[in-house]
Amino acid sequence: MNSLLLVIIGLAMMVAGYLLYSRFLGRSVFKLSDAFRTPAHTMEDGVDYVPTNKYVLWGHHFTSVAGAAPIIGPAVAVIWGWLPAFLWVTLGTVFFAGMHDLGALWASQRHKGQSIGTLSGRYIGARGRNLFLVVIFLLLLMVNTAFAVVISNLLIATPSAVIPTWGAIIVAVLIGQAIYRLKWNLPLVSLVGVAALYALIVLGDRFPVALPETVMGIPDRGVWIILLFVYAFIASLLPVWVLLQPRDYINGLQLFVGLIILYGSFFIVRPEIVAPTLNDAVPAGTPSIFPLLFVTIACGAVSGFHGIVASGTSAKQLDKETDARFVGYFGAVGEGLLSLGTIVATTAGYKTLADWESVYNEWNAGGVNAFVEGGGALMNEGLGIPTSLSATILATMAVLFAATTMDSGVRLQRMVVGEIAEIMGIKLSGLVATIIAVGAALGLTFSTGMDGSGGMIIWPLFGTTNQLMAGLTLSVLVVILTKLRRPTLPLLIPLVFVTLMSLWAAVLQLRTLFEAGNWLLLGIDVVIIVAAVWVVVEAVASISKARHEPAMTWDDEYATA
Repeated sequence: MNSLLLVIIGLAMMVAGYLLYSRFLGRSVFKLSDAFRTPAHTMEDGVDYVPTNKYVLWGHHFTSVAGAAPIIGPAVAVIWGWLPAFLWVTLGTVFFAGMHDLGALWASQRHKGQSIGTLSGRYIGARGRNLFLVVIFLLLLMVNTAFAVVISNLLIATPSAVIPTWGAIIVAVLIGQAIYRLKWNLPLVSLVGVAALYALIVLGDRFPVALPETVMGIPDRGVWIILLFVYAFIASLLPVWVLLQPRDYINGLQLFVGLIILYGSFFIVRPEIVAPTLNDAVPAGTPSIFPLLFVTIACGAVSGFHGIVASGTSAKQLDKETDARFVGYFGAVGEGLLSLGTIVATTAGYKTLADWESVYNEWNAGGVNAFVEGGGALMNEGLGIPTSLSATILATMAVLFAATTMDSGVRLQRMVVGEIAEIMGIKLSGLVATIIAVGAALGLTFSTGMDGSGGMIIWPLFGTTNQLMAGLTLSVLVVILTKLRRPTLPLLIPLVFVTLMSLWAAVLQLRTLFEAGNWLLLGIDVVIIVAAVWVVVEAVASISKARHEPAMTWDDEYATA
């Protein structure tokens, strides 16, 4: 099959989803209104609550939620064949992810920018909130530690990505000053910023930077990880407009340009897909496609991490409520486009089936490297971009996606630590909460040695935990909509499907961990399953109760600005 047909169908579905389905959600389900004053205005503090242009906020949301997961997940999942991955990414983006992100953003900004964990306390109960926060804390810990390892590995494997990765920070700070202090024209600033980032990519390709194998006895990977967490520590305490917001915005534009270049190569080369439609000859040890496909591809189809970002940072910056449709739903579409591009790059970026099988010779063999290799080959063939520069562009895309997610992840972890402390009757400053958040991540990352391999210890639980988090977020939204007497079917179907698939996968994982004698992960998995089931049970009870109560209005104390 020619990949161009796949690209056209996928693009058409996602565009239709934004133009039609998101409009229905905005008008009939969430009833977005510009008459509502968002928390960014009523609670503006110049640090976390800042009214933001919807295009700038879209850049923050898109790059924060994307990370490396929408590349890694599909690049691994195509081992079952291209068709299952394609269907889950396209249908998941349109009917699951966009609705999930839009809903979490809407609910949070209607409740003074409160996190989805805090909202669970109001709508499900104190026990549900406490268990919810446990799942959120573990999920953020997985993301922050694993992405630090992923970024360090990419910087070592592709030294040409070092200059654009760190240079982007300087560009972001200057962009922030130009937008907020100097009030320069946004299109002009955007154009200059994107040009600067691509100039850094060219510079990085000419002058790759590699650390010595060890620095003061610490392996190069460990040094990069330490530098990443030092940066994330500082960035998480700065006002969002200084670094986080402009960095995410300009990275979002740069990454979208990168996607245009990648998709442009698809239209020019029109490569044949060499991977099987349905792979009935998977390598030994490959798990069953059901339910693993639906937790292997999380970001790019639906992801609980998105709800944490939407309610943790994005909701506090929303200028107008109607902007939520563009920021939330279209942010998910951007991630879906990245996942679709990954599927094409990893199934049509190889010349023959034998070449593809040499890469996908075992379960989990695919990943970022397969995306960079396959996509780089297509960009070289279609656009004449040198192989090394193509690899630099794609590697930088992956690094910047992961880095912006880590930026937001550490900031969110700080907020969650503060929430947990508040429940315990302890008041923590932002600095202390950040020290605890970063300290926990560093402790886990270096728990097995200074090479940072400990950062991947609990990553095997990410897929199931992330998808369970999506189910929990949807359960809170269903309770809210039930109280408001709004349509709930668009949420109930994804809620039931995602929750069942992720619980099924988590239970299967228990057996695998038990047989492997991995008692740490087994214990954590048990905690996550119990917490998730408990929250779901309480959510079902809350939904049932809400149906027999008087309808809620937005005049309620917690639902007004």
